[in-house]
Amino acid sequence: MNDNCVTLSLGGREITLIGTAHVSRESIDEVSRVIRESRPDRVCVELDKGRYGSMTEQENWERLNIAKVFKDGKAFLLIANLVLAGFQRKLGNELGVKPGEEMKTAIDTANELGIPFDFCDREVSLTLRRAWAHCNLWNKCKLLASLLSGAFTNEKLSEDEIENLKQASELDGMMTELADYLPPVKSTLIDERDRYLAAKIWESANSNTANSKVAAVVGAGHLQGIKAHLERIAAGNETVDVVDLDTVPRAGILSQAATWLIPLLIVALIAAGFFRADTDISGIRMLLRWVLLNGSLAALGTIIALGHPLSVLVSFVGAPIATINPFIGVGLFSGVVEATLRKPRVSDTQTISDDVTNIKGIYRNRITRALLVFFLSTFGGAAGNIISIVTNAGTLVK
Repeated sequence: MNDNCVTLSLGGREITLIGTAHVSRESIDEVSRVIRESRPDRVCVELDKGRYGSMTEQENWERLNIAKVFKDGKAFLLIANLVLAGFQRKLGNELGVKPGEEMKTAIDTANELGIPFDFCDREVSLTLRRAWAHCNLWNKCKLLASLLSGAFTNEKLSEDEIENLKQASELDGMMTELADYLPPVKSTLIDERDRYLAAKIWESANSNTANSKVAAVVGAGHLQGIKAHLERIAAGNETVDVVDLDTVPRAGILSQAATWLIPLLIVALIAAGFFRADTDISGIRMLLRWVLLNGSLAALGTIIALGHPLSVLVSFVGAPIATINPFIGVGLFSGVVEATLRKPRVSDTQTISDDVTNIKGIYRNRITRALLVFFLSTFGGAAGNIISIVTNAGTLVK
């Protein structure tokens, strides 16, 4: 056993934690070797059923209804998923290893040896939704920026650098940097999942005989956190009930009120323009300025995304409507129109994993281009609102 493989004896149960790098040849070999040598009663993997299905079933993408994604309000989640997957895919292509292959190897080895296995991770969409819910507006912008910069960076990591990510000193530095940059995201992606994974691993260890052996394959970044939680659970100092981590926290009163703030502020400024003592021309001018800025920048975002001409028109017309109604966004209008006029092809579902790793692929793939239309039209409309608020407020104080 090496530093990335820890065996714990807790309450008559033997739990072996195998820390891995998700795009590492060495991790793949180590996972297979440890499971074969230790012959555990059960194998746990840091995966949920959905992620395992996306790794093994191409038809999952073929069943994707991109228009329904927009209507269900899950476009940002899909974008985040694709960007994260694209980043790992890029690393994997450089090293000749598929992302998460060590997890699949653990399952394949368990099946070969007749050992039952369990998915022990939380559903990835739930994790992303919790991370998003815990972020304020500034942190959401930082999160999107870091995801996009990570997806399109030209920096390459060597195989040795990938392996170094499994070392405690390297991981401590990364976690400290993440905690400083985005504390809510680090808490959700790392700390919460340490606890969640530990609870599910402990449940697996208690699902067989009293003296069961479990091998758990987890990302090296979770190794020490899971170990600490397992020791607290075994000592009776922590519960395995993680129902609180399986829900998305409701937005607070201030957050709910904030969704109405922009439309109310815009309406209030324009109304104030009409009630100026000198003339109502200011009100009309402010209304037109807002409509033009909001619609034009939303349309510009769609143009930058190379959206269909009708998607551009819908972005312009729909942006003011979407602003007044905080329950919808212009991206819903433009994204659905783009996906309807340029329906994704079978080839788009087959190449999406590779297409998200480069700009040319994103524009070529109709699924990712519809998402780009959604994102850029939404961003453009929001920018138009902010600019119009500032300029209209300036008009009033003159």
